[in-house]
Amino acid sequence: MNTGSKASTASEIIAFTVSISGWVLASSTLPADYRKASTTTTTYWAKQWKMCVTNSMGISNCRDFPSVLALDSYSQVCRGLMIVTASPGFSGSMFALFGMKGTKVGGSDKATAKIACLAGIVLTLSGLCPMTGCSLYANSVTVEFSGPLYVDQKYQLGAALFIGQAAASLCIIGAVIFCFSISDNNKKTTTTGPCLSCLLGQSITEEKEILKPQTIQISEIKCLHLKGALPQAAS
Repeated sequence: MNTGSKASTASEIIAFTVSISGWVLASSTLPADYRKASTTTTTYWAKQWKMCVTNSMGISNCRDFPSVLALDSYSQVCRGLMIVTASPGFSGSMFALFGMKGTKVGGSDKATAKIACLAGIVLTLSGLCPMTGCSLYANSVTVEFSGPLYVDQKYQLGAALFIGQAAASLCIIGAVIFCFSISDNNKKTTTTGPCLSCLLGQSITEEKEILKPQTIQISEIKCLHLKGALPQAAS
């Protein structure tokens, strides 16, 4: 294995690890607490499925949302996008496992390159879903908090939103590294493959054509010298 293929394999392993870490972290934010919080003497905070209250003694009391349709639109969109993240993340991780060069599962180099490219696209999608959901949720909470006409309970951003955005960034970074490692692979294969062999073959044939007449001329000169030298030797 040459240095180029070693570097490509290492970049694929790094991309796979980063993407899987981001997907697992994004999936773990589904049941995470403190998506938004408001702290006075009593802490009011919300998670994906429940609304909770924690008193000064540290005792929490949670209740489910009475109706999904009664939720704010940004909460419903965020919940849907976070749920959707789980499916493409799992599919993308499987494609990435089959498309890596070191696993030898996808078959030929062309097949593994196509599978790896598909894995990069799917993992990018799995990173964009939580990024969009968490950003929309954070923007809505910020607008409500800073709006002078909003009279209901005002909340601040919770830790779960920042974890979701970090997880989405990991997914996207891993997918981009994966795609770039595959493109570098294809470039190296193309450069060292048929193009180089064509160039070498063309240069060899050109050298042969150039050297042919010179070889004929040298052999003719030797023959003439030999013919002229034989009578002198006989005399």
